Amino acid sequence: MSIIVAENLSQSYPVAIKEPGLRGTITHFFRRTYRNINAVQDVSFNIEPGEVVGFLGPNGAGKTTTLKMLTGLIHASSGTVKVAGYDPFRRQEAFLHKITLIMGQKQQLIWDLPAIDSLKINAAVYNISDKEFHRRVGELTEMLSLETKLTQPVRKLSLGERMKAELLASLLHHPQVLFLDEPTLGLDVNAQVGVRDFLREYNQLYQATVLLTSHYMADIRALCQRVLLIYQGKLMYDGRLDGLLENFAPYREIYVELSQVLPAEQLMSYGDIQLLEGRAVRFIVQREVLTRTVSRILADLDVIDLTVTEPPVEEVIGKVFKSGVF
Repeated sequence: MSIIVAENLSQSYPVAIKEPGLRGTITHFFRRTYRNINAVQDVSFNIEPGEVVGFLGPNGAGKTTTLKMLTGLIHASSGTVKVAGYDPFRRQEAFLHKITLIMGQKQQLIWDLPAIDSLKINAAVYNISDKEFHRRVGELTEMLSLETKLTQPVRKLSLGERMKAELLASLLHHPQVLFLDEPTLGLDVNAQVGVRDFLREYNQLYQATVLLTSHYMADIRALCQRVLLIYQGKLMYDGRLDGLLENFAPYREIYVELSQVLPAEQLMSYGDIQLLEGRAVRFIVQREVLTRTVSRILADLDVIDLTVTEPPVEEVIGKVFKSGVF
């Protein structure tokens, strides 16, 4: 049984229209006109217990709005949503114990107090006993490598340590469903790796379901086998991450190292040249002619090495968003 079910989920809201100048200001003050913005349009998907799913899209695509509907922060304009069997917008206590929402640009820890004090407040909110509190804090602290950090004021922690402490605070009640909105935003490479490793371990240990949005494709590649792709409020793709290449990148890259330097004019017939540096050449070739092109290159040129690769997934997604063609 699916733990997250969204059916024809939509969210629209009115935005006031103001003409420029004094006349426009006066008119706007006394008689406002509005236009509707469709932030999310008829989005449907199911997520099974224990899945880690990436939620991708450019800024303004509707990712955060969807997360807010799934967590009950805002009510859907139309459509239905169930998370762990509950209607999120009713915000029942049992539902709130089953989920958490972590936003990389927001914080819940009290800035001037040690993180452990904020954790005690969370424990009281979720009715966690002292014994269970110390057990969970010890367990999560070890997983996050925060053993010596919880007694320091939050403002004294590095950004990476603060994000780990935010994760600890959000997971203290052992939620079944994690909604993560840019959890590695602004972190350095080492801190990003630490957060990814923790999330992977947490998912494996507790079989928690994770819906992750991130602009860092390294997060998605490291954690997610399935992705949802949203663009201008509409769900454009739901499937395996590697399936994105099959759907949106009908080409392959051929890297060739030649025995001698050749001019571009002599190489252009084999494909679009993306790189030509000395004896190294990188071609872009349509999938349907890949085998024939490789055969031609091996037959016609003196090749030292040849490699066929998929284009980088972040490059593919970037081109899709930029072109708006699906």
